[in-house]
Amino acid sequence: MVEIFFGIITRQCLKRGTFSSVKDLEETMERYIENYNKDAKPFTWTKSAEYLLGKMKRKQTINTEH
Repeated sequence: MVEIFFGIITRQCLKRGTFSSVKDLEETMERYIENYNKDAKPFTWTKSAEYLLGKMKRKQTINTEH
């Protein structure tokens, strides 16, 4: 979930931004997060735990054939 949130910040806040200092970058991110939290929605898993665990198990089996 943290990686997803950082991806959102990167795309929506930082990608085309120009920052004159670290302080400017920090203030921009803080403003973005403040505004984001005003209308924040929880992340929703679209796959069940059983599906994800099964997928991991299948991938481990595939990767062991060297």
